[in-house]
Amino acid sequence: MSLVSSVRRVWLWSAVALVIVAMGTPAVRAENAKPDSLDTVKKNVAEKKALILDVREQSEWDEGHLKGAKLLSVTKIREGADPKATIPDAAKPGTIIYCHCRAGARAADAAAILRKKGYDARPLKEGYEALLKAGFEKAP
Repeated sequence: MSLVSSVRRVWLWSAVALVIVAMGTPAVRAENAKPDSLDTVKKNVAEKKALILDVREQSEWDEGHLKGAKLLSVTKIREGADPKATIPDAAKPGTIIYCHCRAGARAADAAAILRKKGYDARPLKEGYEALLKAGFEKAP
C-alpha cells in the first residue's frame, strides 16, 4: 500500500467520523425533530424550561404580543444579535427557545440561526393570531 493511498484512507475515515459526530449534535437533531405540540410548548413555558421569542419587528410587537414573550427581531438576529445580551433567561443551560412570528417563515429562519449558535431553538409554525386562538394569553 502506498503512502498516498494510506493518506486517502485516513482522510476518508476522518470525514466519515465527522459526519457521525455531527449527526449526534443538538443542532442537527433539532432540525430533524418532530415539532413540539402547543400543549408541550405551554407546559415547558409554564415550568420555566422554555421561553417564547417573538421574532417579528418592533412595530408588529407594539400592535400586540403574547404575555411573557420576549422580543428579538429576526432582522437583529440576522445581523448577529445574541439573545443572551437582552434576554437573561436565554443564557440558562437547557433552555428551549420557541421562536414565533406572524406566519412561521421568520421563526424558522431565526431558529436556524440560533441553533447554529448553540441554542435549542425551535420554530413554531403557528403565527401570532393562531397562538392566541390556541389559548396563549395576549399581553395587557
